[in-house]
Amino acid sequence: MAHPLSRIIDQLKREPSRTGSIVITVFGDAIVPRGGSVWLGTLLEFFDGLDIDSGVVRTTMSRLAADGWLTREKVGRNSFYRLAEKGRQTFEAATRHIYDPPPSDWTGRFELLLIGNGGDRDVSREALRNAGFGSPLPGVWVAPSGLPVPDEAGGAIRLEVSAEDDSGRRLLSASWPLDRTADAYLKFMKTFEPLGAAIGRGTDLSEADAFTARILLIHYYRRVVLRDPLLPESLLPTNWPGRAARNLCGEIYRALLASSEQWLDGHGTNEKGPLPPARKLLERRFEA
Repeated sequence: MAHPLSRIIDQLKREPSRTGSIVITVFGDAIVPRGGSVWLGTLLEFFDGLDIDSGVVRTTMSRLAADGWLTREKVGRNSFYRLAEKGRQTFEAATRHIYDPPPSDWTGRFELLLIGNGGDRDVSREALRNAGFGSPLPGVWVAPSGLPVPDEAGGAIRLEVSAEDDSGRRLLSASWPLDRTADAYLKFMKTFEPLGAAIGRGTDLSEADAFTARILLIHYYRRVVLRDPLLPESLLPTNWPGRAARNLCGEIYRALLASSEQWLDGHGTNEKGPLPPARKLLERRFEA
């Protein structure tokens, strides 16, 4: 296994367990474009490469199904999983945030959502964060105007505000921890620049290692970018590292794509047999 990838896996092992998050990354990045369903054995083979015990993976899958993220279908003794409706809705919003270029048609105005006390506030919190909204106060959420509002927050009171004056800019600074997000982008680049350099020098990765590297690349990147509101450049701090991080992620992703898809060709299975070919959308990810 290539040394830079080994170091990334070692770093993953030192962190608190994130098996569930990696499962969602696998589905969102690799399985949904290939029909959406995958055999548990395919996942167990992948996680074995990360030295994550099969019992941990099975428990994680059961928990994700119980929490409404996945559905399971039994065919004989084999289990097959796909994203549930809850998982698909969250994934669609996350997909745009991760792979699409930042919006360039900002109007100079922001969406302000007001959500009252009660269950609606709790239900909508995670969906709004994943959609790119920030929260300066409990029950108050902000995002650049035009960002889709998740269904979970459909009952919120919606207003538009301007960010051109000082009060608007204070609202922005209170809504998103941009310093922490910048630090997280820099940490991401420090982690993956050695892998990008090794690939640039022509270091060969096996198909299995290419798939592992691809999944961990998106796993780490999405943990940062889904907390980034993708604000217009004029509102960002000087030397904002988000663009450089996206460029690095895109370069590595494209370099890994063909070989990682070949691993899925040989090892990915659903109820009907080998996974179908990926849709063309993979080739459009991380376009400028």
